[in-house]
Amino acid sequence: MHVIINCNTFNEYFTVFSLDLFSFCLLDKIFLTVCFSVGYSAVALNHVIDFKEKKQEIIKPVSPSELFPSLPIVQGTSKKIKVLTRLTLVVSDPSHCNLLRSTSANIRLYDIIAVFPKTEKLFHIACTTLDVDLVCINVTEKLPFYFRRPPVNMAIDRGIYFELLYTPAIKDSTMRRYTISNAISLMQICKGKNIVISSAAERPLELRGPYDVANLGLLFGLPEGEAKAAVSTNCRATMLHGETRKSACGVVYTVKKPRKVEEEETAVPACKKAKTQA
Repeated sequence: MHVIINCNTFNEYFTVFSLDLFSFCLLDKIFLTVCFSVGYSAVALNHVIDFKEKKQEIIKPVSPSELFPSLPIVQGTSKKIKVLTRLTLVVSDPSHCNLLRSTSANIRLYDIIAVFPKTEKLFHIACTTLDVDLVCINVTEKLPFYFRRPPVNMAIDRGIYFELLYTPAIKDSTMRRYTISNAISLMQICKGKNIVISSAAERPLELRGPYDVANLGLLFGLPEGEAKAAVSTNCRATMLHGETRKSACGVVYTVKKPRKVEEEETAVPACKKAKTQA
């Protein structure tokens, strides 16, 4: 169990980091003071399931009221901190994906659903068929496969976002090399679209502000605009994608139909046609 904190500092900017739940319960006052002093506005409790371990079942998310009897107020506003729940599934076999395809009542209770694919086949399945909000990219070791354009473009069209972690790059030089290498490989395919940069920090000292995270995005190969979006609008879009996944089966939108050339010619008055032809 981890705790994910979302930061909202400027233009809906927020970053993400995780902390062991037991440690968080012990240090909640100190941790929250550090977090919200820099403008954090939302908290997401992340439940991680790794199918490599013994058989695990998806449990109901922990009620925020059990952990936080009184929520602090966001700096500069009168709103209280927003508490979200997140489920992350680490999948290493196609059979593990059946859990997401099932209509489990407990899955629907989570605000954000993320999947961590370990193979190229599972990455393709996550991008094209699974009903998730985030696809986590491994940054602690060299990827065993190359990113391909069709599944990545399919995920972008479906509104799914790719999550990159920056804390491993801060803690270890070897993981820093893997983080930058894997991130650049992804950027060459997705061109910086639908990227969310998170921290997965276990201590407050590993947390970085949104401006620093945006600068790290430049190091990962993101353009300036996309680097800012990776810690702002893309994060908000991920939350909204989770809301629509829970509340709607589809989205209807209208597109203005372009007028054909023949229709434009028939719309021109006859007197103007005579003048143009003359």
